[in-house]
Amino acid sequence: MRVDANGTERSGGETDEPGWEVDPDDESGAAVVATVGRQLRLRREAAGMRAAEFGVAIGYGEDQVYKVEAGKRIPRPEYLDRADEVLGAGGLLTAMKKDVAEVRYPKKIRDLARMEAKAVELLSYGDHNLHGLLQTDEHARALLGTRRPAYSQDELERMVAARTARRSIFDRSPAPDLSFVLEEVTLRRPVGGTMVRRQQLEHLLEVGQMRNVQIQVMPTDRWSHPGTGGKIQVLKFSDGSGVGRTDGVHGGRPVSDPRQLRVLELRYGIIRAEALTSRESLDFIEQALGET
Repeated sequence: MRVDANGTERSGGETDEPGWEVDPDDESGAAVVATVGRQLRLRREAAGMRAAEFGVAIGYGEDQVYKVEAGKRIPRPEYLDRADEVLGAGGLLTAMKKDVAEVRYPKKIRDLARMEAKAVELLSYGDHNLHGLLQTDEHARALLGTRRPAYSQDELERMVAARTARRSIFDRSPAPDLSFVLEEVTLRRPVGGTMVRRQQLEHLLEVGQMRNVQIQVMPTDRWSHPGTGGKIQVLKFSDGSGVGRTDGVHGGRPVSDPRQLRVLELRYGIIRAEALTSRESLDFIEQALGET
């Protein structure tokens, strides 16, 4: 429940909650959130404001204020902005948005995002689903919604937001080289329904026009390639090192040994050679869009 500036309780809308639950297994992230919460409490108390009064002033309920200050809730950026304004912190609370942004997503996704942010080249073959970097928010939400046991609504929105944040890789300069090979079935499967599928196909066509991005489609009737063993992903860095992973090898865990990476690159090269060319693939996606 949200409380507005007039003290009226309001429901609905994602701004009702000032943040996300803290992952208990993320010790470093929990420490950051606890520090931010402690600073918020100290400044509120120094201003002589009770939690309920402060909640009314920033537009949130008293219980949510206590959760944030206790380090049990990760505050959203707008929460810190309002707190800074109400408490007259002169930008000191707003400045903590950068620290909070570092820990607002699950640790394993933060680690992946850091590697993607450093990569100069990305190679990805997906056998069942589109790569997360290519998914629209609606597609990601529908896909993640099929997980069992199911994510809570809070967890679901957190995962979707994390995928959205990772898409900043497309805006980097200098731009990394991004190569994706998609199985035909990932384009045919109506994840989220017809409209979500249409939006997803339109998004693929838009991304596929970028000069540093290559999207290729693997037709279902082409089976004699090493991709039948599962997905393959490789990230390469400017110092010549890299990291990759594939299903069925080392339990799908990341590997960085040069010999193992060469094997993954060899497999990926064969897969790319078997797939449609980039131009043929965009035509294929456009045709699939026309059939929806």
